[in-house]
Amino acid sequence: MKKTSWRNIGFVKDNAGIIAVFILLFLTMSVLSPVFLTKANIMTVLRQIATNMFLSIGMTFVIILGGIDLSGGAIISMVGVVTVGLSVNAGVSIPVAILVGLSVGVLVGFLNGFIISRLRVPAFIVTLAMMNVCRGGAYIYTGGKSIRVLEDSFVKIGTGYILDVIPLPVVYIVVAVIGAIILLNRTTFGTYVYAIGGNREAARLSGVPIKKIETAVFMISGFLTAFAGIVLAARMYSAQPSVGEGYEMDAVAACVLGGISMAGGKGAIGGTVLGVLVIGIISNGLNLLGVNSYWQLVVKGVIVLIAIYVDSLKNRKERKE
Repeated sequence: MKKTSWRNIGFVKDNAGIIAVFILLFLTMSVLSPVFLTKANIMTVLRQIATNMFLSIGMTFVIILGGIDLSGGAIISMVGVVTVGLSVNAGVSIPVAILVGLSVGVLVGFLNGFIISRLRVPAFIVTLAMMNVCRGGAYIYTGGKSIRVLEDSFVKIGTGYILDVIPLPVVYIVVAVIGAIILLNRTTFGTYVYAIGGNREAARLSGVPIKKIETAVFMISGFLTAFAGIVLAARMYSAQPSVGEGYEMDAVAACVLGGISMAGGKGAIGGTVLGVLVIGIISNGLNLLGVNSYWQLVVKGVIVLIAIYVDSLKNRKERKE
């Protein structure tokens, strides 16, 4: 009990800033918009943050490792069109189509991790290239058109409820968060991820299988992103090759806001969850206030810059100490 208590205190201390921002935003939006605290809007926010949550959890693993993954938004698009396309155009059963879609995401993650770890190409370059490959593949597969899906069993994946109260995407979020926390904090794999991000050379000398861990981390990111693509397609009743543009930036913003160090080796899933909630409240709040979508992009960009600046200040302070 004492160990858990001290860990919780440490988490609150490390994330005091983002917790304060979250509370302030919540209270501010409650005052500015009478719609914000309604049940319908809260459920809408929870459904909307699902995509960024899955993407951000995968990004958390990658950033803690010391890397970056810019292919997330494109993977969401490609997996969505492949899954829906197989079901609608090829007559493949929903479960098989979903399995293929998830496999595509894992394969892209494997290719990212393999090239980065084996060929020692920077993650930024590899995932940027893969972003273009996946995005282009989605447009080629669909001819630039959206694919409509009305299959009830598929649509319910993104729009269904448990007991007519809890949206299914919220259930997925809870499962993903718990799984990620266990993987990072309760397994040797998680210890290795932190070790590589903290000091790659020391990890190598300690016998950590760096190449295997790097590849596995990007595969986890690919799987979570693929799942996000399937849930999003189900929620939208369609798969669109243009969807997901800029989503990876929201994920990076959520991670950095949640205290995940861009230098690698530091951070926690709990912080990422807070970061995603803050981004979600900001997006929802700006929509409720009628702020132009173009200005919303500016606001999110400023948030990313501020978060990265704060992260760099923290790293500089820690180096001096």
